Amino acid sequence: QVQLVESGGGLVQAGGSLRLSCAASGRSSFSSYAMGWLRQAPGKEREFVAGISRRSYSTSYADSVKGRFTISGIRATNTVYLQMNNLKPEDTAVYYCAASAGGDYESIQGMNYWGKGTLVTVSS
Repeated sequence: QVQLVESGGGLVQAGGSLRLSCAASGRSSFSSYAMGWLRQAPGKEREFVAGISRRSYSTSYADSVKGRFTISGIRATNTVYLQMNNLKPEDTAVYYCAASAGGDYESIQGMNYWGKGTLVTVSS
């Protein structure tokens, strides 16, 4: 099993920025997974936000966050980040760090594991 622990959520005004961090631990290796971020807004289904390839380090983003969010990772610390800029009230959600055993970094379908989430609230 793999443990994914998110941090960095909080309350921010529209137009502001936050950086989420995800610490991966357990028996799995950070480099052996594609990593990503999912989110679930109140009353909505969990959706894909961003992903990063375990091999090529290519990234993928949901259309709603392109140009505003950036996903990155650091092998040495088994950490994945999500830099969120120009936040909108629509970004309010619980954000989950996710990992894909199959290497799918482009959709929620391939994500096998996720953490407990960190709440991001964007006020207008």
